Amino acid sequence: MTEFLGMPSRPRPVADLDTRVARLRSGREPYVLATVVRAQRPTSAKAGDRALVLPDGTIEGFVGGTCATDTVRAQGLRLMRTGQATLLRITPEADEPHEEEGLVAVGQPCLSGGTLEIFLEAVLPPTLVRVHGDSPIARAFAAVGKALGYTVETGTGPGAEPIADDTAAVLVASHGVGEEPVLREALDKGVPYIGLIASRRRGTAVLAGVEGGERVHVPAGLDIGARTPGEVAVSVYAEIIARH
Repeated sequence: MTEFLGMPSRPRPVADLDTRVARLRSGREPYVLATVVRAQRPTSAKAGDRALVLPDGTIEGFVGGTCATDTVRAQGLRLMRTGQATLLRITPEADEPHEEEGLVAVGQPCLSGGTLEIFLEAVLPPTLVRVHGDSPIARAFAAVGKALGYTVETGTGPGAEPIADDTAAVLVASHGVGEEPVLREALDKGVPYIGLIASRRRGTAVLAGVEGGERVHVPAGLDIGARTPGEVAVSVYAEIIARH
C-alpha cells in the first residue's frame, strides 16, 4: 500500500518548478533541490519527481508522501546551513540513521515501506560584494570578483542603490570621492568586511570622522607586494577570504 495518507498533491509541471528556481536565484534566496533518483515500490514517488525545500521549511513540488516529505525537509534544512549536497536514502532496511561521505540513510517511518533515494542539492546565493568608485582598482575589483563567481554590485554616486543586507564585503576605491557616506552605511549595515583603498595616513584622516571606523581595513588587502590594480584587487579578495 502506498503513502496515500496525508499525501501531498502531485508536482507542478517541470516548467513551473524551473520558473520558481529562476525567481529564487534572481532574488538571492537559498533553497534545496530534491530529485528522486530511485524509487523501489511501494512508494508514491517516482524517479524524476522533484521538489524545492525553502528556508522556512516549505516544500514546493513532490518527492513522496508525508513520511518522505518530513525527512526531506529535515535533511534539506540541515544542508542549507552548509551548502552541501548528499544522497538521501529512506529505507525500512535502516534500523538506525547512518551517515557517510555523500550519503545519509534513515529508516522508513511509514508502514507502507518502500525505499526512496533522493539527491539533495543545496543552492546558496553567490557571495555579494559592493565596490564604490570608478577607479582602475575599483574596475579590477569588479572583474576579479566576477571571475571568482561572486556577485559584484557597483555604487558610485548619490543615486546608488542601498547596500543589501546580505552583502559580505564593501570596498571603497574612489580616491577621496564620497568615501565617508559609504563607509558609514556599510558600518551601520554590519557588513563583515569593509575596506578602504588609501594610504595608512590618509585612511586615518578619513576615518577620524567615521564612528566605528576602527572596523575598516586600511590599507585594504593583504600585504603581498601588490602594485597593479589587478594585484591590489587580488590582495583585497585574499583578505576577504581569509576573514570569511
